[in-house]
Amino acid sequence: MTFKGKLMTDLNRRLLLSGLTAAALASTAPALAQSGKNQFGGLITPPSFNAADKGRIEKATAYLQALTTAQGRFEQTDYRGRKTQGNWFLSRPGKIRFEYDAPYALLIVADGQKVKMWDPRLKSFDEYPLGETPLSLFLSRQIRLDQNVVVTQVTSNASGFTLKARDRRKQVEGGIALVFEQAVNGGLTLREWTVTDAQSRATRVHLISFNRGGGFKGDLFVLNKPQQKK
Repeated sequence: MTFKGKLMTDLNRRLLLSGLTAAALASTAPALAQSGKNQFGGLITPPSFNAADKGRIEKATAYLQALTTAQGRFEQTDYRGRKTQGNWFLSRPGKIRFEYDAPYALLIVADGQKVKMWDPRLKSFDEYPLGETPLSLFLSRQIRLDQNVVVTQVTSNASGFTLKARDRRKQVEGGIALVFEQAVNGGLTLREWTVTDAQSRATRVHLISFNRGGGFKGDLFVLNKPQQKK
């Protein structure tokens, strides 16, 4: 297996399940004008969106681009129905932190250069260049997903709308659905996302709380390999 293959396998096992990749792939307005390749080398032709749906995609992209700092609680439900919760912290560009509650206690940190993961149950520590992970798409200073993502569907209801998208380069199999809730003041709130893998197994991440802003300590986005006791 190549380095990139191992990288994506590990990320699919941990990072993708946390829903971070979903966030990275879903914030896509320019993508409606692009096309992507399917697993057989053909082209994924994006649908023709009406003016209202184009406006929703553009609004979602502007919202995500404007995010700088935010924090809250999340609940993850995997395809077997197992639920886990934890805390998340965002500081764009470049930084995000996911803390899973016990008994999992998995910790995922992007520090602006690398994505680092610590699993205390397995006593395993892994790190990868941020630029070689899907997180770089979402955490970059300028979100540019038009080259990598195809928006395939936009659906709306009384409370907001959902964007469905696929990875244009097929580095991540499956797809995502990102749910936005319309705020009373006319703005948006990112409420949840669902990742579906190549086997049609869905992992849902619901943001229990989403609080914009936050005076984070300097070491919140620092994760060093813990010293193992001999």
